[in-house]
Amino acid sequence: QVRLVESGGGSVQTGGSLRLSCAASGSISSLNCMGWYRGAQGKEREGVATIGRDGSTSYADSVKGRFTISRDNAKKALSLQMNSLSPEDTAMYYCAAGRSDNCAADMNYAADMNYWGKGTLVTISS
Repeated sequence: QVRLVESGGGSVQTGGSLRLSCAASGSISSLNCMGWYRGAQGKEREGVATIGRDGSTSYADSVKGRFTISRDNAKKALSLQMNSLSPEDTAMYYCAAGRSDNCAADMNYAADMNYWGKGTLVTISS
């Protein structure tokens, strides 16, 4: 069984930065795709960024140039560096992992991810 635990959320002002981390435990060798999704209260979960085992990345248009996703396969770790944050980035951020071969498509198809963390809250004040 795979377990994902997020950390690094918090409250910052507009223009600030945060770095989210996700620690994976269990067997993740078959999980090609990892990613970050976010969901505001009452809204559907949206893809923020995904990364394949080969390091290929995809980003939502709203975060391109501001967020950077990275993974360390040996350490079973996933990170999301978030810069130039705005109130629109306020949400619960979730770490996810899946067996899909098409990480880019999983940006828009969260249901393809097999495992989810419980989330970490990011709040940006103006």
